[in-house]
Amino acid sequence: MKNNILLYITLFTAFSFSAHCQQGKVAAADKKYDNYAYIDAIKTYEKVAEKGYKSVDMFKKLGNSYYFNAELEQAAKWYGELFAMNTTEVEPEYYFRYAQSLRSIGQNEKANELLELFNKKAGNDRRGILFMENENYLDAIKANSGRYKIEDAGINSIYSDYGTALYSNEIVFASARDTGSLGQRKHKWTNQYFTNLYASTLGEDMTPSTPHKFDSNINSKFHESTPTFTNDGKTMYFTRNNFINGKKGKDTNQITLIKIYKATLENDKWTEITELPFNSDNYSTAHPTLSPDGKTLYFASDMPGTIGLSDLFKVQINNDGSYGMPENLGITINTEGRETFPFVNDENELYFASDGHPGLGGLDVFVSTINPNGSFSKVQNVGSDINSPKDDFAYLIDTKSRRGFFTSNRDGGMGYDDIYKFLELKKIACKQLLYGEITNRDTAELLPNTKITLLDNQFNSISTTVSDDKGTYSFPVECGKKYYVRAQKPEYTVKEVPITIADENGKTYLQIALENAVCKVTIGDDLGKCFNIKMIYFDLDKSNIRKEAALDLEKILDVLNQNPTMTLDIRSHTDSRASFKYNEALSDRRAKSTIKWLVKNGVNENRLTGKGFGETQLVNKCTDGVACTEEEHQLNRRSEFIITAL
Repeated sequence: MKNNILLYITLFTAFSFSAHCQQGKVAAADKKYDNYAYIDAIKTYEKVAEKGYKSVDMFKKLGNSYYFNAELEQAAKWYGELFAMNTTEVEPEYYFRYAQSLRSIGQNEKANELLELFNKKAGNDRRGILFMENENYLDAIKANSGRYKIEDAGINSIYSDYGTALYSNEIVFASARDTGSLGQRKHKWTNQYFTNLYASTLGEDMTPSTPHKFDSNINSKFHESTPTFTNDGKTMYFTRNNFINGKKGKDTNQITLIKIYKATLENDKWTEITELPFNSDNYSTAHPTLSPDGKTLYFASDMPGTIGLSDLFKVQINNDGSYGMPENLGITINTEGRETFPFVNDENELYFASDGHPGLGGLDVFVSTINPNGSFSKVQNVGSDINSPKDDFAYLIDTKSRRGFFTSNRDGGMGYDDIYKFLELKKIACKQLLYGEITNRDTAELLPNTKITLLDNQFNSISTTVSDDKGTYSFPVECGKKYYVRAQKPEYTVKEVPITIADENGKTYLQIALENAVCKVTIGDDLGKCFNIKMIYFDLDKSNIRKEAALDLEKILDVLNQNPTMTLDIRSHTDSRASFKYNEALSDRRAKSTIKWLVKNGVNENRLTGKGFGETQLVNKCTDGVACTEEEHQLNRRSEFIITAL
């Protein structure tokens, strides 16, 4: 995909450079590059490179110029020259861009090596984390492939044609096709004409007719693209350069960015064109799409709060026509890369384009289900029918006919970008529902109004619900993934059960039987044993609270809150490794760490005492000099909760 359709569509005034401000050909090319005139910059850089000149900065900019114009094969060539210099000046981002470029020409093994290095160098960058978590991503893409029949849409020109929206019995799309006007303007970023909206009537099997210009009130001398329409057809939202009422706005760098505009249909003409209130001259908003009920607008932006180069956001449309505050869709969807071109269908599926999630190169199309609580299911690549080594984006599907459109600059196309139509032959591979009943362990009685929490395998909370009047619950979950389900009800002991979901379509049943919390305690008892609470374990040589330990401490906290006169003596123990003195100090730190956690969560510190016993009270044979397994040593690293008053 070319960047005249990306989030970063920008408008520039032609600059003339006098001879005295040019300091050689590279300096001149740098100015073009800095002003986003990538096509002109490429010409100069390549002439200099052909004469043998090498520069880290020049190779970065040459690679970027092609990368930002989605010519990834050429980007791979110049990023390759950059890395061949064996320089230490290459930032982590170039490892990612080089990997994406290599993937576009089929060099997946080398691309994966670079992504591993990128993950090490970039720290917590979501793109690297996703790659490492999905090392077999190509197998997942293969499993999702072979689901589409794809054809040229029949409306393409030799220029850029992209992005479709359904409107009445038509599709509306953006095109940079030449109408023959001598005054038609070109974009310096891509050397392509600015785009206008065109429409085509849909015939049998959603086959478009000959395109015609959409509406003279909407189309301007700058970019228009990616419209979306309300169900009644009377309101549209669309993307345009920062241009309204004959005036263009600019940011602090004198660049005209893009904004989302709204228009109303009156007497078969689109009027009252206004920009949305969350637009700004200093960041871009683009590619709007409406939820099926018309109450939520999804869009792409690099506004403050963006995780990467561009993120997906949503904003509530109120009944009075006003708007809420834009919300970032979060890290399940957004990465440090580009997320753009959202589309939401009436099956609560969000389709979008991204180069941050593991794909085949460039932008790929991904899908995620919107859960009832507004969270998102695991993002899936839709497969190698829709996706290619190049840029693939602007996916749209009619769920009744399973027909739709997408845009790609893949090899074999007619122009700069092309629109393809498709028939989906079967839905994406795997969906699962976790469901079950909550019962009384002793009587088998169903337990309604039980709080149920779904946690991932790192004990992070994903979703919460309450069992219904029949004691049943359900969660949409991801295939092949491990979860924990926690059930909590007053007068019952909290219970957590692990469950691994099958790696196929279907449902997974999990019944949870709760035990009545009828334990009688007296002074001197260990509260952990009485209430079936595991001991609080610590990592070797550490005194920080582990995630699973915090979950058990929440149970202790719950008991203390229900028994406000209860006091505890917290006793911490170590294994026999390290010196006696060191272990005594370590266990004391652990006791204090446990007390600190409880106090931080609301327990009066006067109710808690604590002491470290080091290695003086081992529970097994693992004294100094005795060979023991790590699991046996772990049993000695523990905390106890002795009741000292009731």
